[in-house]
Parts: sequence; C-alpha cells; structure tokens
Amino acid sequence: MKKVNLILVISLIFTTTIFGQKTFTLTSKDLGGEASKIQEFNGFGCSGENQSPQLLWKNAPEGTKSFAITMYDPDAPTGSGFWHWVVFDISANVNELVTNAGNKSNLIPKGAVQSITDYGIKGFGGPCPPVGHGFHQYIITVYALKIDKLGTDENTNPAVVGFNLWNQTLAKASIVAYYKR
Repeated sequence: MKKVNLILVISLIFTTTIFGQKTFTLTSKDLGGEASKIQEFNGFGCSGENQSPQLLWKNAPEGTKSFAITMYDPDAPTGSGFWHWVVFDISANVNELVTNAGNKSNLIPKGAVQSITDYGIKGFGGPCPPVGHGFHQYIITVYALKIDKLGTDENTNPAVVGFNLWNQTLAKASIVAYYKR
C-alpha cells in the first residue's frame, strides 16, 4: 500500500509540474480585502487621500501587446454601476503600477492614458459609497490586450473604453476590495 501511495504522490507532483499552467494574476501590496481612507475619494462627500493602489500582474498570455486597468463598483446606486478608474495603452513591458500612479502624471507609465471616470475626472477616483449603504465591492481588473493602442483617448467615456476592451482582451485578472461609510 505504501508503494502505491508513493507512486500516486510522485505522479501528482510530476503531472502538476509538467502540465500545470501559470495563470494571469493581479495582486496589490496596498489592498487586502478592504479599501481604506488612503484609497477613499476626496470630494463628493468623502475625505480620503484618494491614492490609487499599487498593482502588480504576472503571467500575461503570449501575444500580449498592451494592458489596461479598470476599477468598477457594481453596487453604486446608479442603475449602471460606477467607473472609478480607466487606464489603457500600458506598454506590454510594464507589469506594475506604483501607489498613487493614478493621480501623479510622473508615476504613470509613459504612454499610458487615463480617461474620464464617472466622477468626471481623468485618473483615479477612489471609493465613496453613500453613508449607510453598506459594503460596496470595487473590482480592479487588468486586461491583457492583443493590440498596442486601444484607439481611444483621455476624453473617452468608460462605456466606450469597456466596449473596446471587450473586443481586444486576451485575458483578464481581477481583485476585489470592499468599502463602506
């Protein structure tokens, strides 16, 4: 019986090592399961620091020519959710955005475009759910794209950017942070 178990364990390790795939993954040193006052928007009734989180992605699929990042709140009481951050045309050789890159033009990778959000601003607009509305989920997604440039600009609204992302996405990875006031 010990011999059979040993063979099964060796087979499992061999199979996982040889055939296991590395998945496209997004992580953040700044976010755990919840956002904080550091990410909270400053305005619109909120008084946070409005700093975009550090983001790191790895294992992009072969053929990736650029990346895009969005932050979306499906729980916003708007009937259509709320877009907090829309960044695209991030070069394929970039795999990280540093803390507060969404607000400091010298921190965003060269050539990357931050278009307008549902706040009506360009760049990062942090969480700011209505007081007493409970936890909102903030879905941050990185998209691996099959094109170098999305073909939109900094004045393009989030829905149009999203449509173009949908047409050009090879893979995507997300993290979710929750926040309430």
